[in-house]
Amino acid sequence: MDMDTVIRNTRVMDGTGSPSYTADIAITSGRIAEIHRPGNGPRPTGRTVVDAHGLATSPGFIDMHAHSDLALLQDPSHEAKAAQGVTLEVIGQDGLSYAPVDDRVLPSLRTQIAGWNGPGHDADFTWRTTGEYLDRLDHGFDGAGIAVNAAYLIPQGTVRALALGWDDRPATGAELDRMRRLVAEGLEQGAVGMSSGLTYTPGMYADDAELTELCRVVAAHGGYYCPHHRSYGAHALRAYAEMIELTRAAGCALHLAHAVLNFPGNEGRAPELLRMLDEARAAGADITLDSYPYTPGCTTLAALLPSWAAEGGPDAMLARLKDDATSARVRHAMEVEGSDGCHGVPVDWRSVEISGVTDDRLAAAHIGRTVAGAAADRREEPWTTARRLLLEDRLGTTVLQHVGHEENVRTIMRHPAHTGGSDGILHGAKPHPRAYGTFPHYLGHYARELGVLSLEECVAHLTSRPAARLRLPDRGLIREGYRADLVLFDPGTVAAGATFEAPRTLPTGIPYVLIAGRFVMKDGRRTDVLAGRTVRRTPLC
Repeated sequence: MDMDTVIRNTRVMDGTGSPSYTADIAITSGRIAEIHRPGNGPRPTGRTVVDAHGLATSPGFIDMHAHSDLALLQDPSHEAKAAQGVTLEVIGQDGLSYAPVDDRVLPSLRTQIAGWNGPGHDADFTWRTTGEYLDRLDHGFDGAGIAVNAAYLIPQGTVRALALGWDDRPATGAELDRMRRLVAEGLEQGAVGMSSGLTYTPGMYADDAELTELCRVVAAHGGYYCPHHRSYGAHALRAYAEMIELTRAAGCALHLAHAVLNFPGNEGRAPELLRMLDEARAAGADITLDSYPYTPGCTTLAALLPSWAAEGGPDAMLARLKDDATSARVRHAMEVEGSDGCHGVPVDWRSVEISGVTDDRLAAAHIGRTVAGAAADRREEPWTTARRLLLEDRLGTTVLQHVGHEENVRTIMRHPAHTGGSDGILHGAKPHPRAYGTFPHYLGHYARELGVLSLEECVAHLTSRPAARLRLPDRGLIREGYRADLVLFDPGTVAAGATFEAPRTLPTGIPYVLIAGRFVMKDGRRTDVLAGRTVRRTPLC
């Protein structure tokens, strides 16, 4: 019988990391029906046949750290990810997202993370619970779905805002009980785990005891904890150790978000981090991690401020910035002490590049300039420029921080527990190129050009390993019966087109992408197919 689609003569990289082989892949009803190797009887036939000679076929790439929470609902094409071969994104990252919410929390939340996702003017925000948000994603555009699949993490900072606002204080017993219920409800409604942003308010106000209690709930539901921990700078190794210890106490699986070591004091220290992880894993800890293949980081300008300046929420932060005396205290914390928002390191304004604003009137004078450079143009101090920008853009400014180390990036990506995550912020005039380039950059630059990983091993980092963390029984490998979420790429030419100068350039060498057996990319062009759906937590047996 004819299959729906047959991919002929392809080099199969099956996601295990094993050597590739040549075969035909037959697809029907959204799943892989047959993998036919040469000489094993009649070849499958199909209504659609793709001659993939010279192309590799791998499972679809899983972006373990994505910020597409609104983009999936606002941009039907979502080429930034579809063109890279991403077939599944994990959203709800860094402890801040849009579910669960109520009418009191939602406006402040939208302001706080406008730098990540934009203001969301085109989103309807009709949901309030996690389940309602996931249902909204499934509905997508006029009931047709979304561009790629999506899994969701319960955002601990959002949960804390619901329970006790943006106050910097311990939770009461009743407030902790409410947070436990909110996390449990979200997991029961399909979330795959819980995230934290422990350099972002209000999540960073939680102490280890509070986080441990919430992780116990996550563990009881078979999810995992994904923290952006308390420091990637001056106290990075201590912050990693803190996450390992609290998840050990809670009996919870741990996935370390954008596991990097940045800022001058951490150059060459990646082996120390990996030794720590290996010792914990040898003792029985369930630990994985993700990283992006670039040295600069990306966040909001407001995130670099000390946490005390943000207590009470965005409006309280803006009021403090308007006050000259308080603003002087903020400046001292940032430039002299090293604020907790800047990972305990005094800010170097020459390394902070302005990449996006929510007020378009501010773009021409700031986008692509460092804060120090924009200040020099105006003949003013860098803090004066930063303060003015924070106020005029109402905290919506996005920045790149050029504080990473290439040696650390390469060392971490070799680790067997490593997975790929773009941390891609799609909002802004000049976003980080990782949003459009992470996965082809891994394949083209780090695997083919530098040989940091073989192509087969690199594919495993981007497919089966994240699928195992997400406990997905039929994704991440090319196997008969598995879902036909597939990427066809040219091993000789695949590359990221995105650069820091032109960050929205699409990649090359990825002509075909399929989700549930349907072509979302065909002949290098985005189709109008919306095959994405939510991928919800697999219940414990």
